[in-house]
Amino acid sequence: MSSRVPAHPPSQPFIRLRRRCLASLCVAVISPHAAAEPFIGQFELKTLESAPGLLEFQSQNAWAWDQPRRRIATDEDGAVIMDENALFRERYALELEIGWTSRVKMRFGIELENERIDDPGSSTFANEFEGLRLEEIGAEIVAVLVPRDEDGAGLGVVVEVEGPIDQEGPNSLILGPIIEYQSGPWFFAAVPALVRAFGGKREQDEPRDDKWDFAYALQLMHRFSSRWALALEGYGTIERLGNTGHRSEAAERFGDSDQHRLGPVLYFAHPLTFGPRQRGEEEAATLTIGLGLLEGLTSHTADHTLKLSIEVDF
Repeated sequence: MSSRVPAHPPSQPFIRLRRRCLASLCVAVISPHAAAEPFIGQFELKTLESAPGLLEFQSQNAWAWDQPRRRIATDEDGAVIMDENALFRERYALELEIGWTSRVKMRFGIELENERIDDPGSSTFANEFEGLRLEEIGAEIVAVLVPRDEDGAGLGVVVEVEGPIDQEGPNSLILGPIIEYQSGPWFFAAVPALVRAFGGKREQDEPRDDKWDFAYALQLMHRFSSRWALALEGYGTIERLGNTGHRSEAAERFGDSDQHRLGPVLYFAHPLTFGPRQRGEEEAATLTIGLGLLEGLTSHTADHTLKLSIEVDF
């Protein structure tokens, strides 16, 4: 014979409590949607420097803190809706640039990132991050239309494709000009670009948000010597140009998440001695390190972002 104590019918207060718990659990379920976050590129400037046999290894790194809190709302069915802003805590990109001619070069790279959880499953974890993992792979080609020799202006174009390793989220196609101007120790560069979101998985009966974003990178630099330079740099994204794409319910509720950063970056260049650069002239390979602090300018941007770039060209 069982020794279990016979169960008594639940009391009315217990039933009401159970119903409240079930209702709360339902509210914690995230409504399905096909998300396309604002495009946030690496904090770097594309350049017009190219030559046959040129090789450049790049490590572009960033750490962000004092992140904006996630915006949360409840729809009429009790499902929770969360904003689709793109936030990261740390990011590491490794790239190799190869010069084919004096007018054409290519770059290939991978990116590791600790980004905010896209679908946390509950508002309890709305502001949690996934942890560092291999996130993206990409390739680009740069064509130099007007070379810049020392002082003067230069013009080129960049075409880049990048996408997530797991192909869960959308890919990005980046198109834009590269503009450079130098006068003595002063140097200015601008890379405005259109960014097209495409591909990726989506929920059943949900259209893909194949929107266009506008992204930019700006730099105003003063070179003090052959080794030291100080720059003011700006990076940003204006999400969704016009009515492009298909807004999710979250995008309809919270609007766009424009991000803008601005801050000083100090650069140090040091010649290396392990071999000449492949440019038909006996120049030493060069190590360039850039360190700077970018301040967020909008409520959708992390307040502070530390940038560290390490480049070796030979």
